[in-house]
Amino acid sequence: MACPAANVTLEGEGMAASDVRLRLPAGWTFAGLVAGLVLGALLGNSRAAGPVLSVAEPVGTVWIRALQMTILPLIAALLVTGIASMVETARAGAMARRTLLTFYALLAAGTVFAALTVPPLLAAFPAPAAAGAALAGGAAEVQQIPSIGAFFETLVARNVFAAAAEDAILPVIGFFAALAVAITRLPEQERSLLLGFFTALGTAMLILVGWILALAPLGVFALALSVAAQAGGAGIAALGHYILLVSAVGLAVLIAAYAVAVLAARVPLTRFARAALPAQAVAISTQSSLASLPAMLASCRRLKVRESTADFVLPLAVAIFRATSPAMNLAVAIYVAHISGVPLSFGNLTAGVLVALVTTTGSVGLPGAISFVASIGPIALAMGVPVAPLGLLVAVEMLPDLMRTVGNVTMNVAVTAALDRKAGQEG
Repeated sequence: MACPAANVTLEGEGMAASDVRLRLPAGWTFAGLVAGLVLGALLGNSRAAGPVLSVAEPVGTVWIRALQMTILPLIAALLVTGIASMVETARAGAMARRTLLTFYALLAAGTVFAALTVPPLLAAFPAPAAAGAALAGGAAEVQQIPSIGAFFETLVARNVFAAAAEDAILPVIGFFAALAVAITRLPEQERSLLLGFFTALGTAMLILVGWILALAPLGVFALALSVAAQAGGAGIAALGHYILLVSAVGLAVLIAAYAVAVLAARVPLTRFARAALPAQAVAISTQSSLASLPAMLASCRRLKVRESTADFVLPLAVAIFRATSPAMNLAVAIYVAHISGVPLSFGNLTAGVLVALVTTTGSVGLPGAISFVASIGPIALAMGVPVAPLGLLVAVEMLPDLMRTVGNVTMNVAVTAALDRKAGQEG
């Protein structure tokens, strides 16, 4: 039972629901970013900068805090409804269970890949130091790196409400994930009652987040102005650096999709590339996996995938599978840690991997900007990384989102072909 979409936009890879009405101002948000960077660079260290920043900084801070206050209730509602939906899907039969296992094996592989490769990449190609500190809102306090034993102790909280109040997101997510599974074991009437509550809570939170994001042009303008006034043109360089790094992780998932097609589906590389190309073109033009579904079905027909397999796997993939999401989301959190000066231990990265995998279940089908907040916010909190930079990074998400959509669509076609080959062997 998925959380129905609220009246928010149909922009970005996250969008999958057809009843969304209010358009999130992605173009205006990007315009706010550009205007803030230009004005901040012009102000620099001039005499006028002080009075302007005294207004801009509080505006940006209030907008960021408004986003932060929605993360916990939103992720709680989405987790419960998303995991309950997954459990119901798993009960549909062997094909459904095999499909879900394949999805999560690929998601886990991509997330671990990001955890292993992004920190060395950032060490080799660091962000501009001054711009990084400005994007992060100043250097964060250096945190004590917990031992492995201390990390495992944090997985369960004595009081889930106290943990939520302290932004200890990992035990909160564990609690609501377990609660979701427990709800699926209840009698029909009680199960429907609780799932209805969390569905309504999720819908209300999406509406609230939509209202906050409607103010994104103003909030992002204020944040960008502060960054550019402190870092000048280096702020633009840091944003470009961020886009390239996060998109590189998505590119790795895209390349992995071709490997799945060749190694698991046993489709020649050139044949798969030709078959997937029309679906990729639709993905680029629409930035939506849902809108690309007819083209993906056509690609599967070109690959001689049986209609029974394609008609089952592809809609399920669009509904619950985003191959690039956990890997790219974790890359964003690692990037924020890098520019904030937060050291990442084994425990930090493990927490990030776990939360990235769990939250991808609840955030599939959300509009791009809301998915960015709902997915990456919990990852950052679990890793002890500040979430404030996300308010600025969401303004340029429209660019990495192109790679997200193309990677997701390509992997969907490859996985469908691989599962069809497996089913044919067993049949």
